[in-house]
Amino acid sequence: MTAEHEGLVHIGEVVERTGLSHRTVRYYEEMGLVAPAGRTEGGFRLYDRAGIDRLLLITPMKPLGFSIEEIGELLAALDTATDPEADLASRKQARELLDDAHAGVQERIRELGAALSRAEAFAERLRQESPTAVGTP
Repeated sequence: MTAEHEGLVHIGEVVERTGLSHRTVRYYEEMGLVAPAGRTEGGFRLYDRAGIDRLLLITPMKPLGFSIEEIGELLAALDTATDPEADLASRKQARELLDDAHAGVQERIRELGAALSRAEAFAERLRQESPTAVGTP
């Protein structure tokens, strides 16, 4: 890599750091959720720490039920809420959206916790009922 690409990593490294697939990273790029910081002369995507951090921020949103559009709205709200150049009204609106999202995430976590408890109880019942499971943890 050239000096202008110093500190940037190829998509393969991004995949290793985030646990996402190449396809998912490219899809998020196509949807406008993340952008590579540059490209090599051969056209390969290069990402900086901010791009990787953004992908790590997106990662837990899908399992919580957020659509791509909602993820985009949340990312935009996060950007606006932390942008010192944004006007007060925009930052206030962004914070309200983030507060609503937080409440929704808390509710989803409660639902997932209840589902996990039911799944664990079911697994325990199966363990107790299974003659081959005797003595297995």
